[in-house]
Amino acid sequence: MTPLKAPHPCLGSLLLLLPWLCPASGFFPNIWSLVAAPSSITHQDLTEEAALNVTLQLFLERPPPGRNPLRLEDFQGRTLLADDLFAAYFGFGTPTRRFRAALGEVARANAAQDFLSVTRNDPELHFDAEQLIGSQARLVGSLREALSAARALEYTLARQLLGAMLHALQDFYSHSNWVELGKQQPHPDLLWPGRKLKNLAQAGDPMCSDCEELSCPGNLLGSIFLTSGYFGAEPPKPPGKCSHGGHFDQSSRDIPRGGINKDSTSPAFSPHHDLHPQAAQLALQASIQALNLLRGRLGDTGFSRLLQISPASGLSFVLDTTGSMGEEINAAKIQARRIIDQRRGGPMEPTHYILVPFHDPGFGPVLKTSDPDAFWKHLNEIHALGGGDEPEMCLSALELALLHTPQFSDIFVFTDASPKDAHLTNRVEALSQKQHCKVTFLVTEDPSRRVRREVLSPKRFEPYQSIAMASGGEVIFTKDQYIQNVASVVGESVVDMVTLALVPPVLNPKGSLMFHVDKMLHGVIIHLHGEISTFRISDPTGISQDIDQDWGPLGHIQCFGQFWTVNLNDPPQVGAWVIEITAQGTPGVKVKAKTSLDFLFSFGIPIDNGPHPGLYPLSQPVAGLHTLLLVEVMGLVSGIPNMNHSHIILRGSPGGQELDSVALKPTGAPEQGLFTALLDPNVLHTQRPFFLELIGQDDKGSSLQRVASQPCTVVPVLLELSGPSGPLSPGHQAVLSLQISSFSGPWDLIITASVNPSFPLTSNLSRVHLGQNESAWGQFWLQVPGSATLDSLVTLTVTAEAESNNSSPPAHAVLQLLVQAFPPQEPLDDPGPSSRPSHNMARPDLHTSTLGPQRSGAGGTMGAGPWWGPVRGLLLVLGIAAC
Repeated sequence: MTPLKAPHPCLGSLLLLLPWLCPASGFFPNIWSLVAAPSSITHQDLTEEAALNVTLQLFLERPPPGRNPLRLEDFQGRTLLADDLFAAYFGFGTPTRRFRAALGEVARANAAQDFLSVTRNDPELHFDAEQLIGSQARLVGSLREALSAARALEYTLARQLLGAMLHALQDFYSHSNWVELGKQQPHPDLLWPGRKLKNLAQAGDPMCSDCEELSCPGNLLGSIFLTSGYFGAEPPKPPGKCSHGGHFDQSSRDIPRGGINKDSTSPAFSPHHDLHPQAAQLALQASIQALNLLRGRLGDTGFSRLLQISPASGLSFVLDTTGSMGEEINAAKIQARRIIDQRRGGPMEPTHYILVPFHDPGFGPVLKTSDPDAFWKHLNEIHALGGGDEPEMCLSALELALLHTPQFSDIFVFTDASPKDAHLTNRVEALSQKQHCKVTFLVTEDPSRRVRREVLSPKRFEPYQSIAMASGGEVIFTKDQYIQNVASVVGESVVDMVTLALVPPVLNPKGSLMFHVDKMLHGVIIHLHGEISTFRISDPTGISQDIDQDWGPLGHIQCFGQFWTVNLNDPPQVGAWVIEITAQGTPGVKVKAKTSLDFLFSFGIPIDNGPHPGLYPLSQPVAGLHTLLLVEVMGLVSGIPNMNHSHIILRGSPGGQELDSVALKPTGAPEQGLFTALLDPNVLHTQRPFFLELIGQDDKGSSLQRVASQPCTVVPVLLELSGPSGPLSPGHQAVLSLQISSFSGPWDLIITASVNPSFPLTSNLSRVHLGQNESAWGQFWLQVPGSATLDSLVTLTVTAEAESNNSSPPAHAVLQLLVQAFPPQEPLDDPGPSSRPSHNMARPDLHTSTLGPQRSGAGGTMGAGPWWGPVRGLLLVLGIAAC
């Protein structure tokens, strides 16, 4: 089958106009949509606000141990922010990175429904075209899948499904006439499979009159039946039916003209724009109900893990189990036992435990649990047996761990051997960046411990170095007698820390490094490893401490072979610090610190040529595209003086050359810390990774610097990998589609795919030539064996790599699906109308949280902990107001 190709016209404007990105969906998708309708409430706003409300409800119901209970009145009249909620519940300075990242993941999955080729024009996914029964079935199916994925501890997939479900749910209130019928509460039957939607308009029922104006407040005919608008030409609008409406809706030009959508406050996009606030209010309440339903099914702890509402990280080990690894396995056990004992029952207890063993030729299976005792029992039963030769299947095991480890986690690899599967290096790098997971290799290299079947290259550990650099981790070489001490870095991973920028990023054999300390930092730790002869650390006042001073004026130095740790005294002196080093080769240096002030970033393609302008989310920049950078600064807790964040520096990796400096444009209220910048397409033609460095000043004019822990990579083409509309079923075949879009080039691409576990997979696309602004389509056929385990994760990874000597990095797309029985076995028990009564905790005239153009991507949180009890029947609704 020959892949289809088509050109992309209209690519010359600043705001990219992609003809295949033409959504027909309700409420605008995200923050970029506000360019078209500044006072509108978006899907992103509704999703984040709902999560904030449920988070605050959890905090109010479950007072933190040893701290004063939260009071609702302290949050009324204020915009809900994650930083404020975390500070109130867990204590001042508690990092919010994981929660805000999880919330952003749900919000991006929500917005993606308006852009992905398989979802944007499906009326059942947007409650369009009177497909209300089918839409309800799809809505309930997404909710059921999200619940199953969360119960299987596959939280990344669960968040993606949750975002898709919330999009459809929110669309109902914008696309139907529920608001026009005078309803002031969410639809009572929408989320329950056992209840049928009533009073639906039938095929012959006329619902709308003709309207020639942009604004059509009276075009509904006064029927008591429930309807929704048609969009575009498919399916065609029957006589007398309503259109979605708006300038880009083709059906709105057919009699009856006009439309009924309430997506925005702009009459050019939304004929019923005057009802936008009411539709948004009901959509918010319905979103809160859906999240509370998940909370009730998962319990407080499970729900908090779904949204990563704990400040704690997880514990992920990839462990070599061959006969020479006795000391390393014992070191891993000691660190795991220490973390379990010290943090059990508290807010810093790990949220997950993952263990993947490997040797040669095997690896796995993966152990994934939230039970520390189950993890310890399994880990304690592992012993070093057999093997003893080199290399081993390390990267295969690491890839398996990355597929199951939640985002923004640390993974520790214990081994004394090089990888046998080095061909997986690029794929593991990409996956570590997609998951935002740092990988640290603890390597006890001793040639006498291993049997050599062949002469091993001195560069055999380079794949580890490459993966560590791409993921923001380290490769630490040590010896048996030091491994237990070196493994203490594992304990640091449970506490969220930032990486400080080093100037220059890579040290010469004899030279100096500089890093900057600001008043928001504490608990500064310096790691040095390699063939280091001497080093000296100097603070901004000139006070110094040498390598041989265990205890000195600046802190505590410990040496374990060729690995040093320096714990600086608190509070560290604000200003520029210098490390002078003399070493053989290139030593490794990493400076980390605790702080609440950090940033998240994401990329997107600005789209403004459809009924719903917005930002198409990207995992990495794509060559040739006008790309928007979104920066979300965390740690701006109320009471901290204002801080100015002025620009982002793009530094090439590993050399540290400044590729570009882009000014940040504040978006929304200052306390929300949301900034945008349009990146120069010429810079995005670089074929090497680059780091993002956030530059700013505090209220005293002192410098503030934060560097992203992982580099960014510009990929040659955009991959869109789409799966079936529902879960995978044992014994059935699933058809998956791939779209490859090029905006530079020309490119000769090799297309490869892998599936984990190894189910049979075939494709009609292996090679493709694409010129600038061309696309190709292909399909994959995935056969799910009848023996496939229910509620297990299946991951398809597709790689597009340029042929010949082109040094451009490959592009990767990852799709995760869940194996479930068909028909679905997971019941969503209907509790009846009286379950979980809704109480509006705020007075009708009191808008305790502002929803509008100033809502950013990071709000509230809920701490996970074993002290939480059963879910109570309170639905907290904080009012919204359009600005």
